[in-house]
Amino acid sequence: MEARACRSCGKLFNYIGGQPICEACKKRKEEQFLAVKEYLWEHKNASFEEIAEATEVSVKQLKQWVREERLSFSDDSPIIFRCERCGKDIKTGRFCSDCKTKMGNKLDALYEKPGSGESFDNPGKPGGSGMRFV
Repeated sequence: MEARACRSCGKLFNYIGGQPICEACKKRKEEQFLAVKEYLWEHKNASFEEIAEATEVSVKQLKQWVREERLSFSDDSPIIFRCERCGKDIKTGRFCSDCKTKMGNKLDALYEKPGSGESFDNPGKPGGSGMRFV
């Protein structure tokens, strides 16, 4: 454990991993998130500015929650994001479902041996690769 200053309030706390903010700020941020969700439930067509003003949460924080896929907007909402890869309209996250699938398939292909169809998943198999220690 190490002592760090909270990125949000500046107070020292024991950092054990994750976001570099203290427990009090984590709790406050979670309460803000719940307030935003409740506001969106009642005001489905609200803009970012309206949400931020009503809940006292910054637009920057709202966009961060959308990128993390914690917030999502209804299909009739005026808030629209663009997929960072293809530009398709999306309601949450950074990528559309098609691009997520394509990127996942490309990552899966990296873990297959060229030409054999075998994956690097099982290093105990004869002929399989794995980490070796000298």
